Amino acid sequence: MRVYRDTRFSKNKTPYKTNIGIQFRHELGKDVHAPGFYLHIQPKNCFLGTGIWRPDYDTLTAIRTSITEKPGVWKRARDNKRFTQQFRFGGNQLKRPPRGYAANHPYIEDLKRKDFIAVSEFSIGKIHSKHFVDEVAMRYATAKPLMKFLCSTLSLRF
Repeated sequence: MRVYRDTRFSKNKTPYKTNIGIQFRHELGKDVHAPGFYLHIQPKNCFLGTGIWRPDYDTLTAIRTSITEKPGVWKRARDNKRFTQQFRFGGNQLKRPPRGYAANHPYIEDLKRKDFIAVSEFSIGKIHSKHFVDEVAMRYATAKPLMKFLCSTLSLRF
């Protein structure tokens, strides 16, 4: 993702972006809305991300259907101890249950998600460590249950 802005002919000389964002999406993904991993580096906001951001209607419907049809698989992915020690779910959520789902559904908070992403924060100082790449790989490895669930739901090779 570009971080610069062509300021030659503009009065606005501020940077286009003040962060570096790197996405490692599924090989079949054509854009940022595919399952994958994300690395965000910004002076006061560094994090790793995993999952799927802003899926289209059909993809979101498939994920919600999979949660209701395979609740045990979803729960194991969502509540995996190693995963929850490193990541927390984020992203946007509906205020009310999506159409067709009861407000008292046991997984209603998950079904209200618009994004199925989880983040793991770290300090900017970590990027200078000689172990940074290993740390990132280890954290992404803990997200395997979530990524496997998403890829399986979307009939993607994992």
